[in-house]
Amino acid sequence: MKQDIVAEATSWLEKTLAVFREEFPAHANPSQPCRIRWNALLCDADLVALTWPEELGGRGLPTSDLIAFHELCAKHGAPQPINSIAHSILAPTLLQFGTDTQKSRFLPGIRAGTEVWCQGYSEPGSGSDLASVRTRAARVDGGWLVNGHKIWTTQAHLARWCFALVRTEPGSVGHRGLSFMLVDMKSPGVRVEPIRQLTGEADYNEVFFENVHVTDDNIVGEVGEGWRIAMAAAEFERGIYFLPRVVQLEHELHRAQMLLEDAKLNASDASSYRSRLLDVRDSCQVIRWRVEKVVSQVAAGKTPGTGGAILKLLWSETRQKVVELQLDLLGDRGGVGPEAEGEYTEAAAVVREFLWSRAETIVAGTSEIQRNIIAERILGLPKDKNANAN
Repeated sequence: MKQDIVAEATSWLEKTLAVFREEFPAHANPSQPCRIRWNALLCDADLVALTWPEELGGRGLPTSDLIAFHELCAKHGAPQPINSIAHSILAPTLLQFGTDTQKSRFLPGIRAGTEVWCQGYSEPGSGSDLASVRTRAARVDGGWLVNGHKIWTTQAHLARWCFALVRTEPGSVGHRGLSFMLVDMKSPGVRVEPIRQLTGEADYNEVFFENVHVTDDNIVGEVGEGWRIAMAAAEFERGIYFLPRVVQLEHELHRAQMLLEDAKLNASDASSYRSRLLDVRDSCQVIRWRVEKVVSQVAAGKTPGTGGAILKLLWSETRQKVVELQLDLLGDRGGVGPEAEGEYTEAAAVVREFLWSRAETIVAGTSEIQRNIIAERILGLPKDKNANAN
């Protein structure tokens, strides 16, 4: 370890969060203003680009230190930074596949927190089937004209840039003919329409591209190589990106335990709740073991691989059970809205997480997609030709 990042980060987190919580209490963690402010604080403290090479503005630390930092933030209950998609998905992808020009152009904005990114993958009618991408780019002098429609694009309304999977080969189908493009969201022809969610928030968006110009030097890798790069990015998403969420899940399990101890239940109901609690506790232990396996792979310089699919599947489905258990234990207080305040603030936070968790078996690849990956790539089962590809 080049420097004791754990000691440095622990001291910083304790001091910074003590002040931060005066403006943003813990139940405000999911809010955009809270996450925007936290992102700025991380950038100012030089705690974003820990593993990047020093010549690119990073600190040159090993991946094991990055993992330790993520776990430390989760244990302290820190919010997710607003640009976590760029930190944990795009930056590693650029470091692996980007040109020197792309790295020098885009990494500084991520490092400084001045440029937020979104991910342009999903499309209407395609779900998690990335191989059916219909957004297309046609060759023009000096670049491409992009036309198409993306959906469920997280933070597109805040983003300056989007990394998108686009079909660049006319007549191509499936995995072939796709390219990994970096699209300026301020370009003429880009239109963003927010999607109101169950929680009342609008983190997701529709994005329309109408003759949007993208220069040749904003394609990562070779033209037509987009599928391979997108799959590598997805492994980062299902691996490193989810590690802090696993620690959060363990904290939420502890909260469910506290709610059960405080609840006034008859013997039969108490027994039923204890059984549910034990079930999710066992699942959390399995997830912890899977995390340790993924962490060892990443620390050794490997991508999470199919282990990321297992982790994402277990985490998302277990979290729904944990938060649903919390909601049930709230009793009548669980009937408040996600924006309730005053004496119902804590209950409202649980309601918000319950509603949000409904999406977590969809984002980063549905549970069905993860099961297909596990069945085909780990168990060696034959590919279902009628199932969505990934």
